[in-house]
Amino acid sequence: MIICNLNTCWTSLLVLSLVILFAMSSDAGEKYVSVDFEVFGNVQGVCFRMYTEEEGKKLGVTGWVKNTRQGTVVGQVQGPPEKVKEMKYWLSKVGSPSSRIHRAEFTNERDISKLEIRGFGTRY
Repeated sequence: MIICNLNTCWTSLLVLSLVILFAMSSDAGEKYVSVDFEVFGNVQGVCFRMYTEEEGKKLGVTGWVKNTRQGTVVGQVQGPPEKVKEMKYWLSKVGSPSSRIHRAEFTNERDISKLEIRGFGTRY
């Protein structure tokens, strides 16, 4: 049995409550990044969307990917900054095995406090 005086118990309870509240606040939690992308080159008809979805899931980021009528691939990626950075590298330098990436543009990069997209998928 633990015996403490009332002031010590209340002080300990207050400190514990503050620690829990701080840990639950968005400022204490993990920060995320969101970025839009467009990939140019031979990126349609070469399973680029499928591989993008697979890579996103492998890295643990969320987002979407879609072909455009202009022959590019667009999408959005969200997740921890380091993982989004890895995905940006993959989109600009690696891609699907048969793709030929000329360039990738990244826009609208912003910090977000929570993920706005669930999972990673293809949009049509």
